[in-house]
Amino acid sequence: MRPESVLEPGNPLHMRILDDVPFDLDAEEVFKRLHLDTQSQYADEIHAIIERARQLARPRAVYEVAFVQEREAESVVIGEANRDLEHALGQDSTRHRPLPPQRRTGGDSGLQEGRARFVSKVLRANLDEVERVFPYVATCGRELDSIPMANDDIFGQFCRDTIKEMALVAAISHLVTHLKEAYVLETLVSMNPGSGDINVWPIEQQKNLFAFFGDVQESIGVALTDSCLMVPNKSVSGLLYPSEDGFQSCQLCHRQKCPNRRAPFDPHLWEERLGS
Repeated sequence: MRPESVLEPGNPLHMRILDDVPFDLDAEEVFKRLHLDTQSQYADEIHAIIERARQLARPRAVYEVAFVQEREAESVVIGEANRDLEHALGQDSTRHRPLPPQRRTGGDSGLQEGRARFVSKVLRANLDEVERVFPYVATCGRELDSIPMANDDIFGQFCRDTIKEMALVAAISHLVTHLKEAYVLETLVSMNPGSGDINVWPIEQQKNLFAFFGDVQESIGVALTDSCLMVPNKSVSGLLYPSEDGFQSCQLCHRQKCPNRRAPFDPHLWEERLGS
């Protein structure tokens, strides 16, 4: 088990890598998600992909402990946790105490390494009374993309993507469980750049998050494209933070036909967080 890892001696951030994610791929669950019977004409192909996935799958996640250091009108600045302060608080402490403000390196947009500014009215409101946050990236892992698949095998690709989604869910679940146990937290809420309507937390803010971590591709194999999409495609990034309000970005999304919707659109919350 390697819950924490220092990537490079000169790296100011000690990225905590979870690379021991349990992933017991259940064939029946795969068929269920594909809406197919185990006696389907595609059963042999599906079982072959499942067996290969069992051999290759390596979902993982990386996270850091950070504190909200500045709150501006429509943005927040987070900074990596000072290890001495974190030790003083105790890893299992439920107290959330901000770090002392740090000096900017110059200019309004210049921040020291280990700090990041996120522009989002919703995030700013959600973190109004939160001090400690957990920036993270979780992924299904690049290994599943190596399962041989013909370019015209649309069904096979769909089956592989379904398994990748299951691996991602396993990585997120393991991360949340780890954080709750390690930091004695009852509830955690996640916000993700690009989730919800475009102006909730713009996907371009992924750049700030990845810059905060450093080389995420080196640590867990996730790369950020010029269009701010992640590779592998079944990856997710964002901030986890303790909250009792059960916020979900779906509550601020007008897209009616979304297969991944987890909560209905909330017009009252929209007016409260984004209304003029």
